Amino acid sequence: MTTGGELGQRCTTAAIIPAYNEAERIEKTVQSVGKYVDETLVVDDASTDDTRARARAAGATVLTQSNNQGYIGAVKRGFRAADTDIVVTIDADGEFPPDRIPHLIRPVCEEEADMVQGHRGTIVRPSEQFLTWLAGWGGPVGDSGTGLRALRTDLAQALDLDGKCICGIFSLEVLGRGGKIQEVPVRLNEIDKPRGIAWYHGKQFFYVVQALFRTTFSGWGDNA
Repeated sequence: MTTGGELGQRCTTAAIIPAYNEAERIEKTVQSVGKYVDETLVVDDASTDDTRARARAAGATVLTQSNNQGYIGAVKRGFRAADTDIVVTIDADGEFPPDRIPHLIRPVCEEEADMVQGHRGTIVRPSEQFLTWLAGWGGPVGDSGTGLRALRTDLAQALDLDGKCICGIFSLEVLGRGGKIQEVPVRLNEIDKPRGIAWYHGKQFFYVVQALFRTTFSGWGDNA
């Protein structure tokens, strides 16, 4: 599937779906996402259930991590493997609506933005709200912890993404590399999945501060 811009552009797209023990949800997610992209890459982060097999059965290309490396490690693995103009990140649990993907892709394909984020109406965790507020001192980061994004593949592959999660640092690094960010509103689907306490947000504070410093002093090394 290609996305056409007003200038006759055609952009190929790949969805990157990090997944850890999502056997009960991954098939539906892959099938839904596949309607809107050319390729679906599921990065199985050393799951102990049937995530890998079910993702393949649903039509995804599966990349397997030999050990659990967390969300950022999975996303970066997917970025490296992508061979398209644009990559889309979306969570495996089905919380984000795949039908918003074309709305994220279009501005990137038409070169109006380097990254487009799906902006959630509500950020549940206070720690994530704080990290987004903190990152905002470096520029208009928007919903910095969202799991739904579309961005140029070459930009995605250049990102360092040093941190315990993407909160704050993903958007800050894109801005620091000269990228332009837009957002589109998304309404989350209700899913039956418990939310644990995000203790890693405590460590993420230091990564966001470091990213703020690098953004302020243009310390990212290259531009978008």
